Amino acid sequence: MRPGRRDADGLPDSPAGVAGPPEAVADPSPSGPRRAAFGFVFVTVAIDMLSVGIFVPVLPRLVADFLGGDEVAAASWYGLFGTAFALMQFVFSPVQGALSDRFGRRPVILISNFGVGIDYVVMALAPSLGWLFAGRVVSGIASASISTAFAYIADVTPVEKRAARFGMLGAAFGLGFVVGPAIGGLAGSIDPRLPFWIAAGLSLLNAGYGFFVLPESLPPGKRAPLALARANPVGALVLLRSQPQLLGLAGVWFVSQLAHFVLPTIGVLYLTFRYGWDERTIGFTMAAVGLAAVIVQGGLIGPGVRLLGERNAMLVGFSAGILGLLIEGYAPVGWIFWIGIPFTSLWGFANAAGNSLMSRRLGPSEQGRLQGANACLMGIAGLIGPGLFSQVYAMALAAPGQTVPGPGAPFFLSAGLLLVATILALRTAR
Repeated sequence: MRPGRRDADGLPDSPAGVAGPPEAVADPSPSGPRRAAFGFVFVTVAIDMLSVGIFVPVLPRLVADFLGGDEVAAASWYGLFGTAFALMQFVFSPVQGALSDRFGRRPVILISNFGVGIDYVVMALAPSLGWLFAGRVVSGIASASISTAFAYIADVTPVEKRAARFGMLGAAFGLGFVVGPAIGGLAGSIDPRLPFWIAAGLSLLNAGYGFFVLPESLPPGKRAPLALARANPVGALVLLRSQPQLLGLAGVWFVSQLAHFVLPTIGVLYLTFRYGWDERTIGFTMAAVGLAAVIVQGGLIGPGVRLLGERNAMLVGFSAGILGLLIEGYAPVGWIFWIGIPFTSLWGFANAAGNSLMSRRLGPSEQGRLQGANACLMGIAGLIGPGLFSQVYAMALAAPGQTVPGPGAPFFLSAGLLLVATILALRTAR
């Protein structure tokens, strides 16, 4: 068999029988409906993440109110809420990805937006804890369309610009997590159910707007038949074994996503214990983390990847992430912890570039499955990461004498995971 031509990153072009990058994308014209489409997808992802963040200040309080103020029971139930949401994302992301490969991206995204909006109305009106829990489960199912949003961007973006566009979607994640808790805190101080109404209104307005502006990105001739083997987590993960490089890049993606859970899991506990910060200072710190991520992913990834290439951008991102995590884990005083934030934000280069390299390996009819598989890996990381980092943190605090690694142990573990990801990236993306 004739060896395939290699692209600018040293990776072979799509294998025979699979549509290559020039055919894999729709008209990338930057004007008209394509620009409106990307703006809609960006806003969709931002609203999904805002809706997750907007509940952070009020959901624990609402759960406790249903339990008569029992904080211990509320903590257990709140953990169950998070686990159920992550599990639904793991199960239904490949389902929505496969459905979008068969029926197109537009109907899946719009139905998901309408579903999320209606579900938030149900949660706002929930008369009992069971109703609230059921609403959280349904929101995990409906918001799994983020994988379809990434597939949409892969459809309409030339391969050399995908890393930048994926970075922009990463900025939407950061923007939602920065703005969401702020809105939730303000609205929740008025009424703990008001944030649910705000999230519902935003989702339904966005769905209505998208009905008029969002074009279909996947032509009928490039769609794949729907099969049960494709529309489940196991079937989606099997796709990653179809090519050695794709499997290697999937390993890089999973380890990186697992490492990401260090700050969401133990960040508040760590900053309170080590520096004695109050809620206001921690809130500013978390906002700074989100803002730095928005700046990097929304403004720097595009020109950075054009300058370095996807492979080198991935390695630079991981190296910066390792340095930032080591600084944050070592930092004996709070201002040194802040020095690590810009470095960990550059970690975003690695995830955007890695996702772009993975999308190069497959044709248009499999982009939905690919993003669904990536979402599965994120779901698995979400099920493992919180328990892993919380246990490491607890063991570090229980160690006699508070010697090295001390309370920074979870950050050092995360840096070690990124080192593993770097080694895998060096071996895979040659």
